[in-house]
Amino acid sequence: MTTTSTLDPAVFGLVLMAAALHAGWNAFLKIKLEPFLAMTLITAAGGVIGLPFLVWFGFPRAEAWPWLIASVVIHLAYYVALAEAYRRADMGQIYPIARGGAPLLTAAASLFLLREPITLQGAMGVAVLGVGIILMAFLGKRKHAVIDPVAIGFAMLTALIICAYTLVDGIGARVARDAHAYSAALFVIDSVPLVVLAWWLRGPEALKPLRAYLPQGLAGGAMSLGSYWIAIWAMTVAPIALVAALRESSVLWATLIAIVVLKEPFVPARGIAVALIVAGLLLIRLQ
Repeated sequence: MTTTSTLDPAVFGLVLMAAALHAGWNAFLKIKLEPFLAMTLITAAGGVIGLPFLVWFGFPRAEAWPWLIASVVIHLAYYVALAEAYRRADMGQIYPIARGGAPLLTAAASLFLLREPITLQGAMGVAVLGVGIILMAFLGKRKHAVIDPVAIGFAMLTALIICAYTLVDGIGARVARDAHAYSAALFVIDSVPLVVLAWWLRGPEALKPLRAYLPQGLAGGAMSLGSYWIAIWAMTVAPIALVAALRESSVLWATLIAIVVLKEPFVPARGIAVALIVAGLLLIRLQ
């Protein structure tokens, strides 16, 4: 469906806005709720917010449903893996690993599996940005922090899952020929399995504390919906690899949130990673 190997300036700006929203809803996973319950609350809120949009846009065409169902299954694995990673380590360490590996994997997959064109400069931008994001995790850890290998494993698993659902949703939205109908249906349907899983694993009593955090859940759900909706639409008008890479620049916002809001320590060495991320963004934008 795409006819260009570059990004329109308007698409570039909107995806950067989506990146900021993405970092925002991830920060809500570090509220006083246990991460899995926080994820459940935010996902359920996103589904509720998506309902009126689904009524307005309607369901996507039948050809998109296999991709839609596959995405729901993959997203459920994503929620569980990311929540477990956040349960074991700081946002400042987990977020860059989970998000940094994804654009590199997605770029390779879109090139070799989808045969989607990308310029040499665009590919270099994706690579530089991805390396910068990954370095952010290792240069940004606490001075005497012990790296939990299990947490790192879950973060890497999350990166692989992100690559999978990005490709599935990019293709699904293109097949649907209506990114808005596809996105609305995805958010509404996607909210159900995680709530059911939480109910089954924790029981109804464990879910009662969620009521005290409804405002935060609604804010996180709105950010999550806005962020990924923009990304899905962008993947119908631009190369999936470039959109995925730009979206992961959210690590810059996540780092700021981790330091200012969550009071995680600032490590000067992160400046190297920031420089690489900015360089990657410039390579993508100026191609």
